[in-house]
Amino acid sequence: MRKLYFLLPGTHGKFACGGLWAELKTLKLTQQVCNADVVTYRQRETDKLFLDDLLKEPNLDDVIFVISWGFDIAKLAKKLKPYNVIYHAHSAGYKFKLPASIPIITVSRNTLGYWGQKSPNSLIYYLPNEISPEFKNLHLERDIDVLVQSRKSSEYLLTELIPALQQKCKVFVVNSYVEDLPGLFNRAKIYLYDSAEYWAQTGVSEGFGLQPLEALACGCQVFSSVNGGLSDYLDPGFNCYKIAGYSQEYDVQRILNVLNSPVFSTLSEQVLTEYRKENIIHRLQVILKELNEFFDHKQHHQGNIKDLTQGRLVSLLVKSIYSKVKKKYLRT
Repeated sequence: MRKLYFLLPGTHGKFACGGLWAELKTLKLTQQVCNADVVTYRQRETDKLFLDDLLKEPNLDDVIFVISWGFDIAKLAKKLKPYNVIYHAHSAGYKFKLPASIPIITVSRNTLGYWGQKSPNSLIYYLPNEISPEFKNLHLERDIDVLVQSRKSSEYLLTELIPALQQKCKVFVVNSYVEDLPGLFNRAKIYLYDSAEYWAQTGVSEGFGLQPLEALACGCQVFSSVNGGLSDYLDPGFNCYKIAGYSQEYDVQRILNVLNSPVFSTLSEQVLTEYRKENIIHRLQVILKELNEFFDHKQHHQGNIKDLTQGRLVSLLVKSIYSKVKKKYLRT
């Protein structure tokens, strides 16, 4: 198997975020399947390879570059055109296209469908993010009625729903990094998550949405938006509740009803199996085997399937209209 280089702008400082942690977690899982390492391309770091230095090496046919940082993808794809490249797609909606020579691995089925439509001639795979084993229900006494993380939360959630709930129950709002997130989820009865507004402002989608699934794994009842990748696993009425449902008063009523319910529903471990380490490593083995075979093929063959360019779509539309008119004329 070829070695994988995961390209990141940097691994700390201003680049620290959930997307970075998810990518580094995927790197660690990949290292259990094949040789893999981090390469930075914006921020030089003393213990990491730097992309411009690496590209000076004479032969890189035996490596694969994994690109993932949405806003940098178009530039990186152009720079790495002569090499073997994979796009590890988290969010969808970035305004770029990719050639069929770059396979795509998506973290959600929502993103899978997006790229399946946008790049019909590309190899596309589904590899979900991992839910770490520490996210589990410890069956402890829960002293927090409602838990909210302010980051990515909607204005409605922060300025209307939470103040209304604070008059009725114990609400805990998190405004900073949490060292023991599994422990916090195990203290909470209900977790609120509403990111639709946040992602609408950025112009891209919720790539996966780890926190609601982690909360469910810890036994929280979840009220959440179901935008983007959240729709992969959230099933309102069955494993969660849709937040921002028609009116603030109705949201408060439903949340209080759940708090007062003697029996909390729990997420099946069968659902969580898809996101646990063993399944992801198995999928990685299958995907990377196929990708190595593809890059072997690409060394000796050019792609020859016509792309769905705007010009070709117009041509297909004209042909379709002509065919319908011809059939109608022949019937008369």
